Amino acid sequence: MAEQAQFEELARQLSAIGAVKRDMGRILPSDCPGGSAAVLTLLGCHGDMRMSKLAELLAVDMSVTSRHVAHVAARGWIERLPDPADKRSRILRLTPAGLDRLDDLSRRTTHLLAERLSDWTDDEVGQLIRLMTRLRDSFGDCRTSAVRIAEPAAPRP
Repeated sequence: MAEQAQFEELARQLSAIGAVKRDMGRILPSDCPGGSAAVLTLLGCHGDMRMSKLAELLAVDMSVTSRHVAHVAARGWIERLPDPADKRSRILRLTPAGLDRLDDLSRRTTHLLAERLSDWTDDEVGQLIRLMTRLRDSFGDCRTSAVRIAEPAAPRP
């Protein structure tokens, strides 16, 4: 197992990832903020789904998901269809315009990553992907249970 100092440095590096995310957010079109881009990406990856499944994948509250969905629906990027299994629910589906927007987002992101990581080897990029996937898997579904970390015991006098 890694030493305490390594975990402290890892925590610092993960905090600094915010700068990478902000830089990636700057390339998004003005009419497609990060939450909207996430909705399009998840529908592109997972296909049609209910809003509850989308909220689960986004790992946010249903009210936040509803705002994101309303935004992309208003732009014609998704449609909300009746769920044949439950008429009270809606199935979310990308429209052709949504697929076009998703393709544009993918091109922008790929271009930025290729530019920023131009001095990385293919093996280094592959290693980063494997390690980030493993890190995410180690955390699992962060919403399912609150993990409490015990505070270190105070030294005895």
